Amino acid sequence: MDTVKSALQAVHARIAAAACAAGRKPDTVELLAVSKTFGIDAIRAAAAAGQQAFGESYVQEALVKIAALADLSLTWHFIGPLQRNKTRAVAEHFDWVHSVDRAIIAQRLNEARTATQPPLNVCVQVNVSGEPSKSGVSPADLPALVHAVAQLPRLHLRGLMAIPAPSKNADQQHAQFRLLRQLRDGLDVPLDTLSMGMSDDMEAAIAEGATLVRVGSAIFGGRRIIN
Repeated sequence: MDTVKSALQAVHARIAAAACAAGRKPDTVELLAVSKTFGIDAIRAAAAAGQQAFGESYVQEALVKIAALADLSLTWHFIGPLQRNKTRAVAEHFDWVHSVDRAIIAQRLNEARTATQPPLNVCVQVNVSGEPSKSGVSPADLPALVHAVAQLPRLHLRGLMAIPAPSKNADQQHAQFRLLRQLRDGLDVPLDTLSMGMSDDMEAAIAEGATLVRVGSAIFGGRRIIN
C-alpha cells in the first residue's frame, strides 16, 4: 500500500509541475489510474490513498473487479478497444468509455444503457498517428462520428481520446497531442475532455491541453497478469 501511495504522490507532483509549466492549474488535469492486469489489492491500495477513477481494457477482468470493489465509491472507465459483443456489459457497468471509434459501437452502447442509469460518458477515439493497426477514427471522419454520437440520448459525449505512436522525441509527442486539441477545437460540438497522455508522455500531453491523463505503470509498476 505504501508503494502505491508514494507512487500516486509522485504522479500528482508530475501533473502539478507540468500544469504549472504550461500556465495551467493542476486541478484542471484529472488522473485516471490504469489498473488493467493489476489485482484487487492494488486497486484498494490506490483507493485508500485517495484515487477514485480507474481504467480497464479487458471486459471480463474488469467485471470481476467492479463486483469485488462494489463497497467503494469508484468511477470506472473503459479505455480498451471495444467489440460489438461486449457493448452491453460495458454500457451496464462502466461510467465512462474512451474508445468509441465507430457509429455502430456508439449505437449499441446507447441501446444497452438502461433508462435508470445516468447517460454514459463517452470520448471518441482518434487515430492521430495514422497507424493502420491502431484503433480510432481518422481525423477526416471525426466530425461525422461526433455528430452521430451527440444525437444519442443515453450517451453524454464528453471529448476526444488518443493513443499516439510511442515516441521518445518530445517534438513528436507534442505534435500528436496538439493535433487532438486542434481537432477538438475545430468541432462545432462543445467538448470538455481531452483524454491523452500516459506514464511516459504525460508532460507533453498536459502542455498541449490534456484534461485527463491515463497512468498505469508509474503507479502500479510493470504490467503483470492478475491471478
